[in-house]
Amino acid sequence: MRMPTARTTPSEPVRYERRGSVALVTMDRPEYRNAQNSAMTYALDRAFYRAADDDEVRVVVLAGAGRHFSAGHDIGTPERDAHLPFDRRAGLWWDHSRKSGAESRFARESEVYLGMCRRWRELPKPVIASVQGACVAGGLMLAWICDLIVASEDAFFADPVVRMGIPGVEYFAHPWVMPPRIAKEFLYTGDRMSARRAYELGMVNRVVAREELSRHTLELAERIAAMPRMGLALTKRAVNQAEDLQGLHSGLDSVFGLHHLAHAHNAETGDDPLGGMDVRAMKEAGG
Repeated sequence: MRMPTARTTPSEPVRYERRGSVALVTMDRPEYRNAQNSAMTYALDRAFYRAADDDEVRVVVLAGAGRHFSAGHDIGTPERDAHLPFDRRAGLWWDHSRKSGAESRFARESEVYLGMCRRWRELPKPVIASVQGACVAGGLMLAWICDLIVASEDAFFADPVVRMGIPGVEYFAHPWVMPPRIAKEFLYTGDRMSARRAYELGMVNRVVAREELSRHTLELAERIAAMPRMGLALTKRAVNQAEDLQGLHSGLDSVFGLHHLAHAHNAETGDDPLGGMDVRAMKEAGG
């Protein structure tokens, strides 16, 4: 089923605009460091569908408004909406809002986290992440589904959710975007990785000055947009298939199960599925 192609409205948490043959999709909750609630996730989905449907769009740029790309999933803003129902688009799991416990969480995260990210990764047009400031946890998932990442010098990357007793975010691409031992250190410590270090490891394509980020990303997008559309689509599919042959697809499934085992363990042994870690606790711990 195709999503509606109407322009996103100013009240929505995602802005969409065309710049020639490039679609610029911008997360727009800067007051919350672009934390991703469900409203933002579904707005991103609409924007990606719109870009896929527009024959004039050859390349998509994903950006974040304000100082930060994305601080991850929304675990504490006034607009947190994890309990609300939405029209499901990424999978066939039932409505989580009428369920409880692991049944609710597994259904919702199969849709808005793993399901959405998998589908966005398959968008048949190149997608470039333009990353500044924080790219943390759920922010990593958005950057990692992109084909290329251009980062500003002030960008940093982190997945601190092991502090919650959880083995990384839902889209567990860590051992594919960085060497396994680096992935373990990244997760075990929860430390921030600089843009320069990410570039050295091959996780980031380019690092540029903060004031040059938008211009440099758009110039790269326009250069790629000059290539044949079908050639780009097939090349993207070829590389994605190679990653899947290296175990990415099945690895995501297996770790998604471990992720939810951790949530259930937290709920059984403590007060909540997040291991008692809220926004304040995560900040105090360095996340």
